[in-house]
Amino acid sequence: MQNFEKIIYWDELNCQEKKDILLRPIFKKNFSIKKKVMEIIDNVKNYGDSALKKYSILFEKNNIEEFEICKKDILLSSSYVSNDLKSAIETAKKNITIFHKAQNIPDVDIETQHGVRCQAIYCPLDSIGIYIPSGIAPLLSTVLMLSIPAKIAGCKNIILCSPPPICSEILYAANICGVDRIFQIGGAQSIAALAFGTKSVPKVNKIFGPGNAYVTEAKLQVSSYLNGPSIDMLAGPSELLIISDETADPDFIAADLLSQAEHGISSQVILVTTCIKVAKKVIFYLKKQLKNLSKSFEIPHVLKNCIIILTTNLSECTEISNMYAPEHLIINTQNPRLILNNVLNASSIFLGSWSPESAGDYASGTNHVLPTYGKSISTSALGLYDFKKRVLVQELTSKGFMNLSKTLEVLSEFENLEAHKYAVKIRVNRLKEKK
Repeated sequence: MQNFEKIIYWDELNCQEKKDILLRPIFKKNFSIKKKVMEIIDNVKNYGDSALKKYSILFEKNNIEEFEICKKDILLSSSYVSNDLKSAIETAKKNITIFHKAQNIPDVDIETQHGVRCQAIYCPLDSIGIYIPSGIAPLLSTVLMLSIPAKIAGCKNIILCSPPPICSEILYAANICGVDRIFQIGGAQSIAALAFGTKSVPKVNKIFGPGNAYVTEAKLQVSSYLNGPSIDMLAGPSELLIISDETADPDFIAADLLSQAEHGISSQVILVTTCIKVAKKVIFYLKKQLKNLSKSFEIPHVLKNCIIILTTNLSECTEISNMYAPEHLIINTQNPRLILNNVLNASSIFLGSWSPESAGDYASGTNHVLPTYGKSISTSALGLYDFKKRVLVQELTSKGFMNLSKTLEVLSEFENLEAHKYAVKIRVNRLKEKK
């Protein structure tokens, strides 16, 4: 909590100090994790289901006979889910569906020059794997965020893995969102099973979903295999940066900072404000609200990695945000859309007093699977396009080919690719013979 009790004045820092203050907490990569995950992947590749059973007993204390959840149990899950939760899931599902359907990309079909037709066709991935962790609580919302766009994209085989026992709420959400098969397998071993397949678990083309250090390392390793799957992204600890002016409600700001801090010990939250009164009141409300939170013991440890920065104007606030490139950015000012015009780097942005980060986590409609650790400089939030691939098509008429042939010959000759040039020349000669 100490850092939040000290307000940093931005204009008193030199260039290096400004860079240092925005560094993420440093987490050293544990070599033992890398080595252990490599061993797990090798065992699953070589021994399949028997390795999965061994790891289920070892890590999850479950002796699993059948990894796949049968259809009957999936359908029965509905009777164990409260009506209030069903209603909330339905609302979130509706909003997520609307937003992701709007992301459909039209195919490209254009003549670049007369007789030369080029196309870009977007095809759904045939099979995808979804990993849903169950650490502190099963991530029901992530089931929605991953399976809904996959279904809209047209993925034919949506496979879900989650550690046993999988709760009824996860089964229910997966079923109504169109997940095809559900397996009670967790950890790095489930990533290996999805990546390479076993007798029980089908191999998939791409793996999605968050997880602990072992799951993240497994995703990294399987994606580096020549015959391995691609992955969505390597998401790090969760982040939130808030920009505020004197009009912001400090009670709201404190609540937003705490809501993000409860994601885990490695999370980081930052407040950048133009108003010293707001900054001091936020510190007051943080202490007050902490007393009412059951996780109040853990959150102060998170706040040690967090800072409040005071600036002289909102332009400096935006500059700091662009430098940090946060996963979540809340703009809580009088005219947030004016600031939005100058935001270059952020994964998901929340405008105004009534747009808490919680809305994006659950039910506004946007996706909550986001790049962290400054990756928003070049990487986008998960969207419909991540569940598709782009295929390029070209078709040349004989006349279009002849008009382009000289260009093709000159360029292939410059690159010293004789066969390329000959593939053009043989066709040119054939057309000349016909004339």
